[in-house]
Amino acid sequence: MTAEIICVGTELLLGNITNTNAQFIGEQLAELGIPHYYQTVVGDNPERLKKAIRIASERSQLLIFTGGLGPTPDDLTVETIADFFQTPLIEKPEIIQDIAQKFASRGREMSPSNRKQALIPQGADILYNRIGSAPGIIWQPRGDRLTLLTFPGVPSEMKQMWVEIAIPYLRQQGWCSQTIYSRTLRFWGITESALAEKVAPFLELQNPTVAPYANYGEVKLRISACAESAARAAALIEPIVTQLRQIAGLNCYGADDDTLASVVGQHLRQTQQTLSVAESCTGGGLGKMITEISGSSQYFLGGVIAYDNRIKNQLLGVNSTDLDQLGAVSATVAEQMALGVRSLLQTHWGLSITGIAGPSGGTDSKPVGLVYIGLAKPDGTATSQEFRFGNQRERSWIQRASACSALDLLRRQF
Repeated sequence: MTAEIICVGTELLLGNITNTNAQFIGEQLAELGIPHYYQTVVGDNPERLKKAIRIASERSQLLIFTGGLGPTPDDLTVETIADFFQTPLIEKPEIIQDIAQKFASRGREMSPSNRKQALIPQGADILYNRIGSAPGIIWQPRGDRLTLLTFPGVPSEMKQMWVEIAIPYLRQQGWCSQTIYSRTLRFWGITESALAEKVAPFLELQNPTVAPYANYGEVKLRISACAESAARAAALIEPIVTQLRQIAGLNCYGADDDTLASVVGQHLRQTQQTLSVAESCTGGGLGKMITEISGSSQYFLGGVIAYDNRIKNQLLGVNSTDLDQLGAVSATVAEQMALGVRSLLQTHWGLSITGIAGPSGGTDSKPVGLVYIGLAKPDGTATSQEFRFGNQRERSWIQRASACSALDLLRRQF
C-alpha cells in the first residue's frame, strides 16, 4: 500500500513558487509510516492531469492532490478527477453555505464563480477547509483499492486540513500500521564525501537507514527507522546517532532543528558571555543569522558592517599601514577587525569576516572566494583562519558559507 503526491499548478512548473506542499506531505507520510515513492507536478491542463492520474492509480493506492481547487477557470483538479473516473459532479449546498458565511464574516459577498467549488464527484466526502474557501474531497472511486484526497494549494490551508482531518482518517483506515521516525545530524567543516568515507559501514544498514546529503557547505546525515511505534523507532536510532557523533567528533555541531547560530547562542547563554561582529564581504549576513535566534539579545550586543577601509581604520582601529600593504583581505586585518569590534562594543568575543565574495574583485593572488575570519577572545588575544570557497561559487553561497564558518570557528572554542 503506497502513496503518491500529485501537485497541480503551472506556477510550480515555471518556478514561480516553491513546492513546499510536497515537502510537507512527504515528511508527514514518513512520520505516519506510509510508503511513498513518487511525486508528480503537472500544469493546469486536464489531459496531462488525466495522464498523471492514470499512471499514479496503476502503481499507488493513495493519491494526494494539492492545488487547482479555486474558483477560476484554470482550477480544474476536481472536475478532471471526476471526468477521469466517469463520475458526475454534484453541487453540495452545505459547501455553498460555508463559503458564503466566510465571505460575509469578511464583509464581502460571495462571487458566483465560487459556486464551482461546491461541485464534488458523486459519492465523494467533503474534506472541509476551516480557513479558506476551497474544500477538498475524500473519495474511493474504486472501492478500497484506491483512495483520493485533494487539498488546496495554499500551504496554511493544506496543513490545517491534513492535520485535523486527513491524519485521523488515514489512521482510521489502517494506513498507519507502522511509523517511520527520523533524526538528522548536522556537520560543518567536513565534505560530504569525507564524511561518507568515515561512516561507510552505516550507509549499508537497512533499518535504521543512514543517508548523507549536503547544502551550502553543510553536510547532514538522516537516520531513519521503521517500527510499530515512534518510541520503538527512536530506540533503534539512538545507538546509531551516538556512534555517528563519536566518529565525527567536533565536525558534528548539532541535530534536527539546530543551526550553527542556535548552538553558538546556547553556549554563550550558558557561559553568560557576549559577542559582537565586524563584517565586510558578508554585509550583515552574520549578524542576521545570529539575530534570527529568539533570545539572542541576551548575548549579542551588535555589529559593524565595515565595507570601506576608512570604517575599518577609523571605527575598528585597523592599522592603515596594514591595510595599504597587506590589503583588507588578509589575516592581520581580520584579527584587528575582531579585536576592534570587541573593544568598541565591550564584549567577551569578537568575530570578523573579510574577503572577496565576487563575482568581481578577485586577482591571481587573492581570488574570488578567499575569506579570512578573525576571532578575538576574552583574554584579549586574536587568531584568524583562511578559507577558500572557490571562485565558481555564487556570491550568496560564499557569503553564507563565510558566516557559517565564522560561527563554527567560535563554536569550537567552547
